[in-house]
Amino acid sequence: MPEIKKNPKDTIASGKAVLGIELGSTRIKAVLIDEDNNPIAQGAHEWENQLVDKLWTYSTEAIWYGVQDSYARLREDVRTRYDIEIESLAAIGVSAMMHGYMPFDENGEILVPFRTWRNTNTGAAAAKLSELFVYNIPLRWSISHLYQAILNGEPHVKDIKYLTTLAGYIHWQLTGEKVLGVGDASGMLPVDPETKTYSVEMVKKFDELVASENYPWKLLDILPESIVAGDRAGCLTEEGARRLDVSGHLKAGVPLCPPEGDAGTGMVATNAVLQRTGNVSAGTSSFSMIVLEKELSKPYEMIDMVTTPDGSLVAMVHCNNCTSDLNAWVNVFKEYQQLLGVPVDMNEVFGKLYNAALDGQPDCGGLVSYNYFSGEPVTGLAEGRPLFVRSSTDKFNLANFMRANLYASVAVLKIGNDILFNDENVEVDRITGHGGLFKTPGVGQRILAAALNSPISVMETAGEGGAWGMALLASYAVNNPRRLSLAGWLNECVFLGNTGSEIAPTEEEVEGFNRYIKNYVGCLPVEQAAVDHKNM
Repeated sequence: MPEIKKNPKDTIASGKAVLGIELGSTRIKAVLIDEDNNPIAQGAHEWENQLVDKLWTYSTEAIWYGVQDSYARLREDVRTRYDIEIESLAAIGVSAMMHGYMPFDENGEILVPFRTWRNTNTGAAAAKLSELFVYNIPLRWSISHLYQAILNGEPHVKDIKYLTTLAGYIHWQLTGEKVLGVGDASGMLPVDPETKTYSVEMVKKFDELVASENYPWKLLDILPESIVAGDRAGCLTEEGARRLDVSGHLKAGVPLCPPEGDAGTGMVATNAVLQRTGNVSAGTSSFSMIVLEKELSKPYEMIDMVTTPDGSLVAMVHCNNCTSDLNAWVNVFKEYQQLLGVPVDMNEVFGKLYNAALDGQPDCGGLVSYNYFSGEPVTGLAEGRPLFVRSSTDKFNLANFMRANLYASVAVLKIGNDILFNDENVEVDRITGHGGLFKTPGVGQRILAAALNSPISVMETAGEGGAWGMALLASYAVNNPRRLSLAGWLNECVFLGNTGSEIAPTEEEVEGFNRYIKNYVGCLPVEQAAVDHKNM
């Protein structure tokens, strides 16, 4: 007899549903998936980082309110759709924005406000560590934040008992386990792809570097244990269950998978964990992940070396800015519509403006946009100012204006990836896009294809990849009886027959983007001048 598939209500009632939660920069999202790994319910919470004492942060109160609200909205979605309460789950996974700095004392209290990936105050530390390790250590990495705090003589450093990422923090509070998925761990400190844990050599070098400070800890004493996808990573405690579900319905004992970073969940959600595959995430920030066949010939300041959730080496180009300024311009057009008394449908506003961009000239008619809400290390800017630059002879119209702003969203990404493809001759078979930039069908995809001179695939889940990707990692940890590799499991159990839609760039589009980038790089001193003369 053919297997009878359970409906979502039965799946939830029997405790077979799997939960993925992702804390992004502007949204915390919870996604519930069924036994076939399809989304069946969701909840989300909007939030924004705060600039406090010149550092970007989220308070622990805001973190927990957001997690609880996203789960409460998921719970409400389940009740509305299926008239049932979530009592138990098959597995839970938590992911969040990578990097940053969350140090805790012996009582589990955070010692300084969470310093996010967005902060660029770690230049001295990153430069010293990159030289010491002979390895690119980006500004945003946890080890840069730690060493910068040491260089600054911050008194809290001596009291650190545990240092982790946002995902690691949530996981710890839910389970009591101080662990981290290897992909997220690789954004704290370099990871050895062979051992799937922190580089022994670099740990030793760091301990020797700070030995004169006489701290009561060594580096490995305070870092989470690095574990790989598929490993069990503890279970939901009674306290953790109450903290996640304030209604008290969710029972303890649910297994959790290793917590991961948003880069890892993006790779999973786009089926890009095999060598010669890649993905681009484009939302508040953007990053590309290319899974390498071999190590690069030398370190590059513009390229982070991290890993997939199962420990394969990845070249990551991370850009601090992506769609924030683009969204700000779209909101201006929304206000204009409101001024005219025209009903506003934001999906329609985005759709119309994005599609108008496709009518623009391939080089945007000479127009240049900088979307720098914050600094952009790839282009050497410690701070940023959103800026639009044109000359009187440039072709200034709506199509070119929107196209220039869309180009700006992936311009820095192109600069970094040109090194991989042109200088290191890295080859890829498939690049998949996901994130908010791709919600309007075909537009962001075509823009990115022109930027990277490569066909770009987008799947139906393009706009919602991260939380779903985390749910998949949680499902992989408990629903893999054949012990398949992560790539094998994704191919056979999730993406079989689903290749998405692919768009290849034209020669004219590629050449046009190259001309735009030439203008963009040439005008960077103008952006620097704006930073120098326009106060925050």
